[in-house]
Amino acid sequence: MSENQGLLHLDELRALVRRDEIDTVLVVFTDLYGRFMGKRFDAGFFLESAARDGTHCCNYLLTVDMEMEPVPGYELANWELGYGDFHMVPDLSTLRRVTWLEKTAMVICDLEDDKDHAPVAEAPRSLLRRQLEASSSAGYDVFAASELEYYIFEDTYREAHEKGYSGLRPTGWYLEDYHMLQGTRVEKLNQAVRRNLKSSGIPVENSKGEWGLGQHELNIRYAEALDMADRHGIYKQCFKEIAEELEMSVTFMAKYDDDQAGSSCHVHLSLWENKLNSFDGTNELGPVRCSDIFRWVRGGWSAHAPDVMVFYAPTTNSYRRYKAGSWAPTQLAWSHDNRTAGFRVVGSGKSLRIECRLPGADCNPYLVYAAALASGLDGIYNQLEPPPHFEGDVYQAKELPAVPVNLAEATDLFEKSAFAREAFGDAVVDHYTRFFRTEEAARDESVSNWDRKRYFERI
Repeated sequence: MSENQGLLHLDELRALVRRDEIDTVLVVFTDLYGRFMGKRFDAGFFLESAARDGTHCCNYLLTVDMEMEPVPGYELANWELGYGDFHMVPDLSTLRRVTWLEKTAMVICDLEDDKDHAPVAEAPRSLLRRQLEASSSAGYDVFAASELEYYIFEDTYREAHEKGYSGLRPTGWYLEDYHMLQGTRVEKLNQAVRRNLKSSGIPVENSKGEWGLGQHELNIRYAEALDMADRHGIYKQCFKEIAEELEMSVTFMAKYDDDQAGSSCHVHLSLWENKLNSFDGTNELGPVRCSDIFRWVRGGWSAHAPDVMVFYAPTTNSYRRYKAGSWAPTQLAWSHDNRTAGFRVVGSGKSLRIECRLPGADCNPYLVYAAALASGLDGIYNQLEPPPHFEGDVYQAKELPAVPVNLAEATDLFEKSAFAREAFGDAVVDHYTRFFRTEEAARDESVSNWDRKRYFERI
């Protein structure tokens, strides 16, 4: 099957509409959380108008909280400015069938200012585009992959909500890492997702059980970074919508339960020149044979991880993953094929790449790739040397720099970072600082199940 199967040109969409095989086009973008926002278009009207002219949406969508409440304090959009419009511009290279929805196609948009049509710098896809333009100017193509983990439950989303997300029934009842029998029990979901992603233009490699009760991982094929970020967002939407249809639920929370493994999004990244891997080389860096480009990217990625940790771990829940012995990193070390390290180097020669194990499954992929690429490019520009290669159990190496302990600390580092302000601009840093402060405040002001369990009777 061709990797392009499922992707559509406008003429192909017109033919499908004429044959009544497509009647709806989803016109979408991701908000700061990584959620798809947008409109459902009649396919005929999309072809007549929106495919050419785009559409509009309220600009409050990059300033709302999780509950869709407008948050004051943003410069981009606020009550004083009247909450005007963004221009949603379809990227027609992303037009595809979404085969898990009946007679439906999808296109992903870039956001522009409705008046001067400049890119909205604060939009997640704009952040990644800016870094890809910088890498292209330096002569590099960027390839990436997301490895997402998730938990599957027998409860529907509505049932989970009505239970207060407590006492849910996972689909597994013993640890199922690579376990084929347990995997068979959830094939009605995983197989449906594999099949529908593939037929929607997203090649799938495999799925497997993971290290939690009902936890799994499904891997899609690597791609150029912007395409990969798009695939990542579609992957999550596909999973949730098929789970909904099957009266199940899936969570991509970084840490859904104190007693279960967290869910990660391991990110692979490599730079290429003239269709050759720029990381390949003959220099020795610990046990790795590599190029200077690899060494400097490795140096930049490590050096700036604290500055952009908020993009890898964007919620208060994200930081609950980082526990010793949990498969999530606690120190900012790098190592060759070592799953206790925050940066794991894998492959060799043409396949040499860096796997960053910091992001959780709750990350926004556009922000993750933008942060990783900005860090690596700065490493190249300034020829930053990486820290020494580490061998052994990183969890025991308390002398190594630690991952920030919570969202508040990570946001402080981001807000004060000269690197982040140079890479993304003051407006972007200020905008996301406001976003992360709002997320932190929402957690601080809530009464949780933890509070009730601890204090209801015994205080």
